[in-house]
Amino acid sequence: MSQPFLPMDVPAVRAQGNNTTTFTDNMRLPVHRWFRYSAGFSAGWAETVVEATEARRVLDPFGGSGTTVLAAEAVGAEAVGVDVHPFVTRVARAKLAWRSDPEVLLMRAADVRLEVKQQRAVAEPTSPLVVKCFPDRGALLDLLRLRDAVERLRQGDDYDELLWLAFISIIRACSPAGTAQWQYVLPNKTKARVAEPVSAFESRVELFAQDMFTMRDHVGSPRGQVYESDARTLDTLNDGWADLVLTSPPYANNFDYADATRLEQSVLGEVNGWGDLKPLRKRLMRSATQHMSGWDAAEALESPLLQAVRGELTQTFQTLAQVKQERGGKKAYDLMVAGYFFDSAQIFQALRRVSAPGVTVCYVVGDSAPYGVHVPVERWLGELALASGFRKWRFEKVRDRNTKWKNRKHTHPLHEGRLWIEG
Repeated sequence: MSQPFLPMDVPAVRAQGNNTTTFTDNMRLPVHRWFRYSAGFSAGWAETVVEATEARRVLDPFGGSGTTVLAAEAVGAEAVGVDVHPFVTRVARAKLAWRSDPEVLLMRAADVRLEVKQQRAVAEPTSPLVVKCFPDRGALLDLLRLRDAVERLRQGDDYDELLWLAFISIIRACSPAGTAQWQYVLPNKTKARVAEPVSAFESRVELFAQDMFTMRDHVGSPRGQVYESDARTLDTLNDGWADLVLTSPPYANNFDYADATRLEQSVLGEVNGWGDLKPLRKRLMRSATQHMSGWDAAEALESPLLQAVRGELTQTFQTLAQVKQERGGKKAYDLMVAGYFFDSAQIFQALRRVSAPGVTVCYVVGDSAPYGVHVPVERWLGELALASGFRKWRFEKVRDRNTKWKNRKHTHPLHEGRLWIEG
């Protein structure tokens, strides 16, 4: 194992609170708050990292809804985000349109409202999830008229994407269905306050416009880029491009990112049911058992890419395969763990290629214990990074996890923090 190192002696980077590893604080920040995504970390903390490292070119290989790219923009650095999820990539690109004229956005939104008043017929989704989440057909029809008006009035510019984002960001607020703090929808739980679609859309556009005015001081900073691409190849980036990699990869904790935006995509008509998510699941990093259909771990476990962790990983794989047979759900955690680190090894190979000499890499990540079998995620990731050509790694714990709820599947203590890697 490598010796720990401190990538930077900057108190501002290390002294912030536990919320630095969550999206929570971003809901008070201009632009970041336009769409709440379950994955992410503090944009304010990300800004301090970019400034402390004096980075000029910042890469987020799991770009999500754009936190890193927007943070880099705020401090004048060039930035690129990459994500394989097309819906989330579109959210990030829409956020990057904040430089547009807010007055024009407000006028375009007024056109949408006038179009909604035409009361045109709409095609209602047949998705069971939509039916469960919108028992009030009148409210659903108003929401769908908004959807169609935004689409019908497209002009092929950034305002189209801003209006699309304003629409998809109100879908959950207009449904009585409950949502947990993550992105999944809980149709059997209800919330007390339900927004009316047209009013919610108006309020959302006004919030966008307000934030766009607020951000005017940053218009001169380099505009970030977001690509729909795979972190395992990073084929949209040139060799040696990044001098800072700042990201939060999926955790090996069985969260299905394909399902996280199913309600929004169902209302849009992009998916109709669970089965329609299968193509996306095959593209995502293997961090959930739902992503493992048809995947054979044997070749991966023998791959030279996993040599640095093969012994421990194979032992954990075999233990999980045995425990799986004793559990009712028989979830493929054994395959998930093998796939997760095989994908991670490929990602580190790609990161080494696109990183400049002396690069700093920061992974916001947590460990895992499927079926109570502990997986030392940050240590194995650190060893895979070294095997890919990086020099040193260090893990900085930020907070404990799995301490509040009594109904967990296991009692193994978990943690979350920042894996720092030196190039």
